[in-house]
This record gives sequence, structure tokens and C-alpha cells, in this order.
Amino acid sequence: MSPMSTIPIHRPEFGTLFFNGSPSPYKCLRVASSWTMAMDSKFSPTKKNSINNDYSMKKKEELSMQLSTPPISKVEILNSNDLQFDRLQPSDQELGRVNRFEFGQFVAREAVLDEEYWTAAWLRAESHWENRSYERYVDNFKRKFAEQEFHALKRRCKVQNGDSCACIITVRKEQKNAKHSILKSVVGTLDLNIRYLLQGETYPGERVKAPLFCCINRTPPSRYGYIANLCVIKSARRQGIASNMLSFAIGAAKSNAGVTQVYVHVDKNNSPAQILYQKMGFEMVEMANSQLVEQTYLLRLQT
Repeated sequence: MSPMSTIPIHRPEFGTLFFNGSPSPYKCLRVASSWTMAMDSKFSPTKKNSINNDYSMKKKEELSMQLSTPPISKVEILNSNDLQFDRLQPSDQELGRVNRFEFGQFVAREAVLDEEYWTAAWLRAESHWENRSYERYVDNFKRKFAEQEFHALKRRCKVQNGDSCACIITVRKEQKNAKHSILKSVVGTLDLNIRYLLQGETYPGERVKAPLFCCINRTPPSRYGYIANLCVIKSARRQGIASNMLSFAIGAAKSNAGVTQVYVHVDKNNSPAQILYQKMGFEMVEMANSQLVEQTYLLRLQT
């Protein structure tokens, strides 16, 4: 053994943050440090008193400890902190010609501001974790869910390969004597997607034997609407918000995109949602539900 021996105790390492049972793209640095202990082989416990009394001996028989911290690598930084969460709801004049649908004390329209997209994402996080509030770190999970959904929503709302997506929100009507922030005014949300059936499909997701190099048939008959992520804040339910948002989305799909069919997936255990869609005229696609492995029903509305 050499006069100076180095003993590594811990090593720093990076781990993957697991969210909701699956690995998340966000990396976190585990709290660990690299310790190196350098020890003089001439050191002896019997010389302790002499070391304390003799400064020169203390310099020769030395115990040094060194802490080294590795540089933190760059990770993806979410920019939700740049949003103005106290921003007031835009007025009708500021919105201009944005298509809207008024009912009672509410207005359904397309989201136009980043703060509205983020609030819609937060409502979805609240809805997703609504019945799991007893779990540990649920607030952290909701925050992470909302941030991921916010960025995914902004990407979806950009037209890609002819498909389009619009984030529909319901807000409280603007009052003359009281102004609401965006966070407090958005009470409901859903996504309206305009898509095309693949070659050979009669409904979305049908398992067909398509040609090896098939293409999407981008003709009006193959275009359809698809609704997803419908949710309403708990304090504003049973006021017709969900049904009126659906009516607005269906009307927009029919008038703007010319679709004749609108689809939605509903959880088999979600009876209230099934009743809502059936009241709106949706019917179950029997052919699809006999093939689905997931615990969902596919419903269709003929417009």
C-alpha cells in the first residue's frame, strides 16, 4: 500500500424521474457527492496527544477530506414561469373576430393566449388526479402533468400534415364591474381535432390490411372530427358547460371543416360521460368496440 491511499465512497449519478409509472424525459440529479479521503500511512492513534501538542507533527500526520461536486448538466427548463398568471381575461374588443358561443354566464371559444392554454392544461391535470388526491406528492404530479400537457397542446395546435387541432375553452362572461384573471375565468376545455381516415378505414383505428405504401386519403369524405380531453372545473359543473362546449365544437367542425362525422372515446366505467354524449346524439360504433383492447367505447355522431 502506498503512503497515500485514496478511498472512493460515493459517486454522483443521474437518474430518470419516473412519473405516473413511466420514465419522464426530465432528468434529475440524485443527491450524492464524491468524497475522497487521503490518509498518511504513518498516522497512529497512539500519537494523538503528541500531535495536539506539537504543531509540526500535526502538519506531517494529516487527515484531509475533499468534497468534489460534478457540474450539473443542462436539462430541459420549462418556461411556464414566463406566463403572466394574473393577466386579465381579454375583452371582446381585444379578441376581435374570434368565433364564440354565448350561453348563460359563459362563453365558449378557441383559446388564443398562452395563459389560456396553460390553464386548460391545468384543468386537465386537476381532472386526471381528481380521485387520487390521497396520493403522496400529488401536487407535484399535477404540476408536472400540466406542464407536459401545455407543451404538447401547443404542438398539437399547429397544423401538421393536413391535420389540425383547436383547444376550445369556456370562460366566464366579462363583467362591467369586475374583471377576472385568466386563471379564474376558464372553467372548461376540450380538444377538437380534424383528421383523415387512412386508406381502407371506415372508422378511426380500424385494423385494416392496407397496402404497404398506403397514403392518407385527403378528400372530404375521409375527413372527420375527433373530440378529446373534455373536462369542467368541479365548482362549475351541472350548468350546461360540457354540453354547450360540445355543441360549439361540433358546429365548428361542421361549418369550418365540412366534416360529417365526429368521434370520441369514452371510458367504459364513465357512465355520466356516456349519458352526456348519448344526449348529444352520439352512438356506439359496435364494429370498433368488438376489437378494442382498451377499456373504452368509440362513439360517433353523424352531423
